[in-house]
Amino acid sequence: MRMRDIPRREFMKGAAAAGAGVGLVGAAPDPEDTVGAVTQQVPRKLLGSTGESVPILCMGCCQTLDPKYDKRLHRGYALGVDWLDSAQMYADGQNHKTIAPFIKQIGDRKKLFISSKVYLGTEEATPEKFVAELETCLADLETDYLDIFFMHMLQDEKLLGPDFIKMAEDLKKAGKIRFFGFSSHHGNVPEMMQAGAKLGGGIDAILFRYNFRQYGDAALNNAIDACKKAGIGLIAMKTLGSIPDDAEEAKVWQSKDFTLTQAKLKAVWADERIDAIASQMGNVQHVMENTAAAISPVQLSMVDFQQLRRYAARTAGRYCMGCAQHCESRIDGAVRVADTLRYLMYHESYGERERACAAYRALRPEERRLDGVDFSRAMAACPQGIDIGRRLDEAQRILSA
Repeated sequence: MRMRDIPRREFMKGAAAAGAGVGLVGAAPDPEDTVGAVTQQVPRKLLGSTGESVPILCMGCCQTLDPKYDKRLHRGYALGVDWLDSAQMYADGQNHKTIAPFIKQIGDRKKLFISSKVYLGTEEATPEKFVAELETCLADLETDYLDIFFMHMLQDEKLLGPDFIKMAEDLKKAGKIRFFGFSSHHGNVPEMMQAGAKLGGGIDAILFRYNFRQYGDAALNNAIDACKKAGIGLIAMKTLGSIPDDAEEAKVWQSKDFTLTQAKLKAVWADERIDAIASQMGNVQHVMENTAAAISPVQLSMVDFQQLRRYAARTAGRYCMGCAQHCESRIDGAVRVADTLRYLMYHESYGERERACAAYRALRPEERRLDGVDFSRAMAACPQGIDIGRRLDEAQRILSA
């Protein structure tokens, strides 16, 4: 994710707080680690009931990586971030091929924990197609297996049916995957998590949207509890709750311990039900900032939590929660509100204009058409108070160019 530039003094303040003693399953420091101020490794935690010890910070790979030598991957690995989370669609389908050289550079596949995801729409999804796409993933990564295979962006409980669970069991027996689960981004995250929790061991891990803005969400909290009771490993993503141009809002942030980015991460780790965070780190500075927050034994103060709550309230009108069921049902048309705002976020918050434009252009013409559409009822129904009409106009102007 694109983060604001961090003054060196502010960043090093967070890095200097890094240390051991966080009360999790620790990893010994690498004697050859030469990363400077931060010499401890990211702590580890058991992933659900899998018995697997994983770093509480996972390298989200939805970005362009350097296939020759990616400094972010190597710096993260030196600090204990040995979990890479990719997807077949990342970097226009090239991400796996750029991770493959890194695996060779480490020299031992077993030293890495690699998860990846395959997206298939409900209508086209079959166990056979998932298996075929998994084989492509393995070939591009030049590995024999995935540590976790996720069905990506799941929205329909049909894809958690017996045939798909059997598919996962067969893949485990064949040694193609070790664990199985799904990722959930959209407005029905709690419903999908509850469905996964009811499978009685069919799902090992779930990657889901969770950040400081959602602490009071009763449905989501109930779903997290259900998954934890079922022994499902929980990985949080979208933890920064990004909004466009948040520099002005960030200026009011004051903490003696953490940058705003670090505080957002710490707020999620403060929930003991969460096993790990998947974070997209765009450069080495981001890696250092994220890992310093993970390593630091210092917890968020009540003042920090209160600041985050105020920040969430001030910026709510610019952050789409993806709950399309509230707005899209109140529009006379086929406009894809939540997806369009997500693509606009790729551009505004992540700096990924090409990805945003390509995704927007992939929508059907009727899903982008705004002429004559009345958004007043949709805006009134939006829990975040987003000016939907204005934001969709901005998306059309920016992403159609």
